[in-house]
Amino acid sequence: MSKKLELQFTNLEGKTATISIDDPIEPVNVAAVSSAMDTILTENIFTSTGGDYVAKKGARIVERNVNEVELGL
Repeated sequence: MSKKLELQFTNLEGKTATISIDDPIEPVNVAAVSSAMDTILTENIFTSTGGDYVAKKGARIVERNVNEVELGL
């Protein structure tokens, strides 16, 4: 199982742009995540196909489980 922390922003076109961080520290420090997102917006260090990031939209932990299927080949 793998986990990612997804930081979601709204860009100039009003669409969602996401930054994914592998293997986040848990439990997530909400204040630190919010502060990091504020810094990303203030420093304008990322952009997307829809333009610069203009607002925080949210953050979430996403888990992915992979189960191999034996085909007997």
